[in-house]
Amino acid sequence: MPLARTLLALSLLAAGLSAQAADWSDSSIGYRYGSKFAEPYNPQDISKNILNLTHASGYKYGTNFFNADLLLSDSKDPSSAGSKDGAHEVYVVYRHTLDLEKVSGSPFKFGPVRGLGVTAGFDFNTKTDAGYNSKKRMLVAGPTLMLDVPGFLNVSLLGLKESNAPYSTFSGTATPRYDYKFHWMLTAAWAIPFNVGIPLSFEGYANFIAAKGRDEFGGQTARETNVDMQLMYDLSGGKNTFKLGLEYQYWKNKFGNDSGGPAGKGAIAKTPMIRAEYHF
Repeated sequence: MPLARTLLALSLLAAGLSAQAADWSDSSIGYRYGSKFAEPYNPQDISKNILNLTHASGYKYGTNFFNADLLLSDSKDPSSAGSKDGAHEVYVVYRHTLDLEKVSGSPFKFGPVRGLGVTAGFDFNTKTDAGYNSKKRMLVAGPTLMLDVPGFLNVSLLGLKESNAPYSTFSGTATPRYDYKFHWMLTAAWAIPFNVGIPLSFEGYANFIAAKGRDEFGGQTARETNVDMQLMYDLSGGKNTFKLGLEYQYWKNKFGNDSGGPAGKGAIAKTPMIRAEYHF
């Protein structure tokens, strides 16, 4: 099956990243669940089970981050027209940040900023559903400010080059790969530990994405806001840890679909979730 081959390839990639010489590394498998997910053009609340594989590491000149999500929807987001089976999706993110101080030997510290980097990477997804069947491909690159906080807080301005080649099961029409207009994303990612008698961490990301011109069907895209944050409790401590927590995602104009247009309420997600992670 294509999905099985994709998951095998991602597992091998994550293993390869772990095998590189690293100053530090953290890999995890996780699970999260919510019942208020949304998809554009679908007015119903959707339940999803999500499995994830994550790897982060630091080496002599910078850091790597890799995440692969397997998203399994319920029947309200069907796998095909008239099916009672839910859609399934794989979404992958990779980022590499080159630390300019480590490369040049000169510090880049000012105010609350402890370092300056250059980030590059990609997103891709494949989804099997009743309508769009996304095949997103996106390259990203831009500068990153590393702020001086416990844990980390990185803020980046990334240029995005995105394309898609969907297939409509309703019309039976495959759309040739379409390139959106070059656009920008202001993004932040963080993991900040704190202790109030129990070991907690506040983690997440926030993406503010400019409109990307017209879509492959001629419709005007909209600016996106996507904030995903979680409060996690470390139940075990040490390197091999088990974390449990609560997560919340707010996503307006999902994938550039205007929530005030035909995409409707499905283009806005307000999704509480439970989340569990095992780190090794």
